[in-house]
Amino acid sequence: MVADTEPPVDYPIDGTLDLHMFAPEDTREVVKEYIAACLRKNILRVRIVHGKGIGVKRRIVHKLLGDHPNVVRHRHEGGFGGGWGATVVDLKP
Repeated sequence: MVADTEPPVDYPIDGTLDLHMFAPEDTREVVKEYIAACLRKNILRVRIVHGKGIGVKRRIVHKLLGDHPNVVRHRHEGGFGGGWGATVVDLKP
């Protein structure tokens, strides 16, 4: 096992999660933790930027959201906000 040499980074909990800086294998855990943090702050609408690319992160995100007990609905963001490169999530407390 390799020791993690990078110190943890404080990520702002403001309702927008940009996954560009995270590896695909970390996506599921990052999104789960971000949703939990938003719920603790009573943020009930979340924007997840997964990018357009070939859709790896998008599929991971949508699978997790489809199974998450606090997700009311999720949809691709329309208009100029990212289109199919971002997903908007409505949460229930």
